[in-house]
Amino acid sequence: MSGGFVTSRDVSRVGVPWGSLAWLSTPATSGSKALVVVEVVFNPQDGHSFHKHPSQEEVIYVLEGEIEQWIDRERRVLGPGESAFIGADVVHASFNVGDGRARILAVLGPAVGAQGYELDDVAQQEPWISIR
Repeated sequence: MSGGFVTSRDVSRVGVPWGSLAWLSTPATSGSKALVVVEVVFNPQDGHSFHKHPSQEEVIYVLEGEIEQWIDRERRVLGPGESAFIGADVVHASFNVGDGRARILAVLGPAVGAQGYELDDVAQQEPWISIR
């Protein structure tokens, strides 16, 4: 497949304890080999704790709300129109620090496996369990 359209009916939406994921482009939905694109919605005062993607780089772009973004041990609060680049195998986390929902667009590459996405959860390991 050299390209195509993904309608809102085609998007796989998944609820998670801290919000929701809308998989906009994966190898299965768009045929993409290089990129995975996901819209992430965070519940107020909640977030996606410390994790890494061993073989994937990631760009996080804030669409709505305020996100406390961690890249390794560095923390910044990002607002709409701001972004962060995360290298492969770098621990990071994103937390909604506002009272309303927050929304980001995450772009990862290259796509890995059928889902296109790999994740190692390190939230229960030191120093990440004690850092926030």
